[in-house]
Amino acid sequence: MFKQASDARVAVFVAPGLEEIEGLTVVDLLFRAGIPCDTVAITLERTVTSSHEVTIVCDRSVTEPGFSFDNYDMLVLPGGIPGTPNLRACEPLCSALAEFSAAGRPLAAICAAPSILAELGLLEGRRATSNPGFQHVLAEHGAELLADEPVVVDGNLITSQGAGTAMLFGLEIVRHFLGDEAVERVRAGVVLR
Repeated sequence: MFKQASDARVAVFVAPGLEEIEGLTVVDLLFRAGIPCDTVAITLERTVTSSHEVTIVCDRSVTEPGFSFDNYDMLVLPGGIPGTPNLRACEPLCSALAEFSAAGRPLAAICAAPSILAELGLLEGRRATSNPGFQHVLAEHGAELLADEPVVVDGNLITSQGAGTAMLFGLEIVRHFLGDEAVERVRAGVVLR
């Protein structure tokens, strides 16, 4: 049962071809921590199929009347191929990412998805990481690349390397909103040693 522990609300964006571990692990950990979270489709339909043919029924769609990115305190981008290029092609999402960054509001991206932030010019001079196959994109766009770190936190920005680091990525999002004690509680709950 969900026990709300924060007034903050997180949006995890779901594109066709996403890496489902990177999206759903975040959703799971936020649920356990008590942080409200919506899965948000970037498509007209709320039903989205992942890169491994897992069907996800999202809570919302960016195309719905009344949908607003401003209803969220953090925007989270899972990776995956072709999920990442599909996120990158979503103009309303890319505009919202730029607006959040300009306002100092939190963003999080994992695997190939930090390359979106890099291409939008949002990682220039910022410490970040990504999937090794996309780290050159971050470096080419002025990021201070920490290539060997599983998760990098730079102020309001959280980036991570991929499916294998998804749990650590999700825990850093929990830490952002609720601090170390909540992280330790969630870690114990999922038996992450």
